[in-house]
Amino acid sequence: MVPVLPSRAPRALTLALRRLPVAQACALLMLGASGAHAQSAAPPESAASAPRPGANPGTNPGANPGTKPNEAKRDSDAALETVVVTGIRRSVEDSIAVKRNASSIVEAVSSEDIGKLPDVTVAESLGRVSGVATQRDKVSGKASGVSVRGMSPSFNGSLLNGREQASTSDARSPEFDLFPAELTSSLLVYKTPDPSLVGQGLASTIDLRTIRPLDYAKRSVAISGRKERIGVGSGTEAGDGHRAGLVYVDQFSDRRIGLALGLSSLREDNGGELKFDNWGGYAPKVDYQGQQVTVPGGFLAETSKRKTERDGAFVTLQFKPNADFKTTADLFWSRGNETTKKTGIEGAIAFGTGPYDPNGALTNATIVDGVANAGTISNYKADVRNHVYGSKDRLLSLGLNSELRTGDWRWEGDIAHSRGVKDISNYETTAGQPGNTPESQLGSISWTGFNGNNFGDVKYTPSLNYADRNVAVLTDVAGWGGGVNSPQAGYVALPRITDQVDSLRFVAHHDAGWGPIAGTRFGANFTKRDKARTGQEGRLYILGGDGYASVPVPGSETGIAGPTGIPVVSFDPTGTLGSIYGINRWVDSTVLARDWSVREKVATVFAMADLAGDLGPLPYTGNVGFQVVNTRQRSTGNQVDLANCTGITVETCPYVERSEGDNYTRFLPSMNLTLDLGSQQLLRFGAGKQLARPNLDNMKASLDFQVQNATSVSPALTGFAGNPKLKPYEAWALDLSYEKYFGRHGYISTAVFYKKLENYVINAPRGFDFAPFVSANTPLPTTGPFKDSTVGFLTQPMNGQGGNMKGVEVSVNLPLNMLSSWLDGFGTSLNYSYTDSSVRLPTSGFVTPQNGPVFKDSVPEIGLPGLSKRVATVRLYYEKNGWQLAWAAHRRSDFIGQILDYRSDSQFTFIKSETIVDMQLGYEFQTGWLKGLSVLLQGHNMTNAPFQEYTTDPNVVTNKVKYGKTYRLGLNYKF
Repeated sequence: MVPVLPSRAPRALTLALRRLPVAQACALLMLGASGAHAQSAAPPESAASAPRPGANPGTNPGANPGTKPNEAKRDSDAALETVVVTGIRRSVEDSIAVKRNASSIVEAVSSEDIGKLPDVTVAESLGRVSGVATQRDKVSGKASGVSVRGMSPSFNGSLLNGREQASTSDARSPEFDLFPAELTSSLLVYKTPDPSLVGQGLASTIDLRTIRPLDYAKRSVAISGRKERIGVGSGTEAGDGHRAGLVYVDQFSDRRIGLALGLSSLREDNGGELKFDNWGGYAPKVDYQGQQVTVPGGFLAETSKRKTERDGAFVTLQFKPNADFKTTADLFWSRGNETTKKTGIEGAIAFGTGPYDPNGALTNATIVDGVANAGTISNYKADVRNHVYGSKDRLLSLGLNSELRTGDWRWEGDIAHSRGVKDISNYETTAGQPGNTPESQLGSISWTGFNGNNFGDVKYTPSLNYADRNVAVLTDVAGWGGGVNSPQAGYVALPRITDQVDSLRFVAHHDAGWGPIAGTRFGANFTKRDKARTGQEGRLYILGGDGYASVPVPGSETGIAGPTGIPVVSFDPTGTLGSIYGINRWVDSTVLARDWSVREKVATVFAMADLAGDLGPLPYTGNVGFQVVNTRQRSTGNQVDLANCTGITVETCPYVERSEGDNYTRFLPSMNLTLDLGSQQLLRFGAGKQLARPNLDNMKASLDFQVQNATSVSPALTGFAGNPKLKPYEAWALDLSYEKYFGRHGYISTAVFYKKLENYVINAPRGFDFAPFVSANTPLPTTGPFKDSTVGFLTQPMNGQGGNMKGVEVSVNLPLNMLSSWLDGFGTSLNYSYTDSSVRLPTSGFVTPQNGPVFKDSVPEIGLPGLSKRVATVRLYYEKNGWQLAWAAHRRSDFIGQILDYRSDSQFTFIKSETIVDMQLGYEFQTGWLKGLSVLLQGHNMTNAPFQEYTTDPNVVTNKVKYGKTYRLGLNYKF
């Protein structure tokens, strides 16, 4: 693209800034306190090139060595004509340029225009990349988790402008929905290790980038707005929402100062989502007329209504007084509030689930092949659920970055701070018949259409009207607290997650070459991370009464229990603590084990040589080097004194805080080599050692145990603990990639990769003597081979052997006018990957008192979480004369996903394969007084694909959530 002269700031402002000594003093101060490793954004006004890791922000990495593009513009004597490429073609061409010019194997997604990433969320945009699959959040239905090459999201290194970030979840990586797409300029996915890339992951390193204002040729302002219709076709009422964004980019003082800022705001009301859970396919046998027949075991059906708010902002200030010095300051801020109200019904059908829930008898049954296709069971006690789950999160990221050139040396430094906080509030209430209701007054439940497997298709009809406030009252329905002396009319949990990451980095570049070495760099990075989870929880009870107490449900609102259509009473329990409910706070080993903190101090030293030369007749480029990483970790956790514990209060169950840690050093060599085969063909090779630190909640210094029936020789004392001495995951990686380019407009590539997982973290039970932690008051097994024994089983994260991973990736990104001029304006992007792994993990390692996976007791071992063997993306688009049309389909096969349970604890589940289809139609006015205005219509999940879980058989769905389709109508205006 031909450069243009920059627009000039107003003369008075320009002169004022030139004369302002404070600006220069600030720049020198920033240099003394900082330095840079932040990645430079793809230049928005020219074909982008991928910067090497460690490239300083604001530099055009595609420029010739020694050329300063902004200075060249200042020295131009006349404006040159600009040919501007925008929209889908610009995003495609910039992404291709990044991939082609990178020294490592990378994938990229670039914005279609300022403040306009191709998708609504960052995670959706990453889903375009070869070898990348997204997981939808079970609550919202939006893409949030990102798996690369068949590994779970926790194996990715996640950066913002080249810096590690705090997260607001139990995991290390930040949740991608915290980063509004309107405020993101480009995304880079590094698939091979690089010696100068700090914060790398085992699967990939994902770098999100915001705008660098001095990369722009002139002032730019973009305003966007969207109106949304959410949950269309979900089976319940549709919701709505709106989002707005503003991005401003400008240059002052003869382009010595650059300023970019962005604002984003989102408000959504999803209307409703229908959920049906058949309790893992539970289908017991009961006696009927002298034979055993299969009946439905129970179900949960509910309607979820969710409201979401998200605001974000970024500010970037650059100062470049001359060709040898520049500094960049970044600020990114995001805050979100989400509230989900769930209204539904849950209950066992044949057998009771608590002391107040008696077993029932089957009558009026129609039996087909041993299955009660229809029937009625007595003594049905339904729990009407009115639950409210809320969360508030905040993320702040600050960075200061400077570079000074002295001869052949460039000196960089970076100082950064990131802090995330998330407050979660879970309120659950139950309504129904009190625990002392006589069996003669209990209702029944009937069903039709059951064949033994099709739980979600069955028609259920209870005999009682649970929308009647005389029938369904707030009370302890089933006696889940244990009985009249420990009522549980609800539950409340208030966890808080805090995370803070501080880093300091220094890098020295020597740009002079010697033989095959084109340049060298040396650096050191120091990072300190403090993360903690704290909170309280307990049972709710009705104020002023005994264990059977009840009060009417407030208000007159009713709702529908998910796809069953059963009407139920509905109310919002917010504010009822203290007026209707009291709380018996739980202080026992299980609850206290959830509180933990972890501190990490990581020092990384690296050295790298850039390579350039000829291998016979073939030119090559690349890099080779190493990192030495030293980690010091220490964690705390609560250890209950079970030798003296007689209750669930602080007075009756004392505890102490344990603290333990470890340190280790790892040597990580790596190499990347690119051979130019001619005719725009590249052959890339990458090899290196990689590591990923375990999730921080696995490192907690806590231990709790109790008698459980979770072992094959049950009952036995069974305990769960973290491991403060846990070492990282480690792997050797090999990559080979072939790429064929067609100018700057398209490419075809294929890649194969192999990872040898040497050190994998495995949760597995082992024999353990709990004698130091028990007393005469501690319950011991009363039957079986472990009767009265303190020897049992402790499940704890341990470092063990891993296994192999291998895969193949194929990508095609082409404009179709290469085939025929009749197809001018059309283009396609096709990605396919196949990944397999020999790693097998014991299911028992994922079972804790808080969160047993849904396949517990059904599957003895599982493969890698996050691994879909097959992932494919197809995208077709048309762009010409201002018109834009795009259609995309994303497909991933079955996989093991990580979700949050009702206590906001992570658990694993089998998720059924899914295909998500999106569409986009837009028009941009290119002439006249409307020039710069574009209209956009988007459709997401056009096939209304549901989120589906299963236990062993993918054809037997145990949990199903329908999110419906989402439509967005938007306007963008750039000037």
